[in-house]
Amino acid sequence: MSTAERAPLPALVSTEWLAARLGGAGLRVLDGSTYLPTSGRDPAAEYAAGHIPGAVFFDVDASSDRASSLPHMLPSAEAFARRMTELGLDDDDDLVVYDGSGVNLSAPRVWWTFRVFGHRGVAVLDGGFAKWRREGRPIEAGTVTLPRGRFSARLDRTAVRDLAALRANLSTRAEQVVDMRSSGRFAGTEAEPRPGLRAGHIPGSLNLPFDQLVAPDGTLLPADALRRRIAAAGIDPARPVVATCGSGTSACALIHALHLLGHEHAALYDGSWTEWGGREDTPVAAGRP
Repeated sequence: MSTAERAPLPALVSTEWLAARLGGAGLRVLDGSTYLPTSGRDPAAEYAAGHIPGAVFFDVDASSDRASSLPHMLPSAEAFARRMTELGLDDDDDLVVYDGSGVNLSAPRVWWTFRVFGHRGVAVLDGGFAKWRREGRPIEAGTVTLPRGRFSARLDRTAVRDLAALRANLSTRAEQVVDMRSSGRFAGTEAEPRPGLRAGHIPGSLNLPFDQLVAPDGTLLPADALRRRIAAAGIDPARPVVATCGSGTSACALIHALHLLGHEHAALYDGSWTEWGGREDTPVAAGRP
């Protein structure tokens, strides 16, 4: 079935939705798990031990700019297209991404990465691998290798912010900067998981920990609850938003949530706190917003 004949893929799909379509033509499942350096978890080993049948391991680190000293930075469009082609993906594939965190730590980052490179047929699995496993759905071990695909990419630069843009925003305040790290890391009272970073946050930024966007079972909050949670953090979805976190990963949970609520003008500060907090020439604030 061609892309034109398939219904558009929603940005969030349930485990029931995926189970009913697993193995279907034109649908690929990706395990996009990655974790904080202090977690002690090995996403590649966990994938090999058990994953959704047919899922390919999307290695976040290997799919990033390996020449950068910062973690998880976007690669060039050419490098991303080459890697996705080697992974066996095609331009007309529908992609469903999940992670093993139970709180949407990295799946939204993979979702955002595909979209920023022009691939719109991508969804996050609601509840991720934890919900899939709790429901007793099938799991397979080993590694899935697909035949070489045909994947192209073009970077949407309007969706990304760099250090210079965040510096300029300190005075213009044209965009709302929302930090998705924990409240303790934002306030500077909790240690950073990466060495050499100062404590605190970008002056003027708001705080909404990414795991506050999900319910206790790991599924995304219903739309009305999402709106209330976002408003309670002081965020005006009608105004431009720049999401940030520790390394540009969990921040994408906000971009994904805003997209589901119909707000498309949210960008990512890719360098995030690893860049800002790792420098000596950037101002840092502490305490609550």
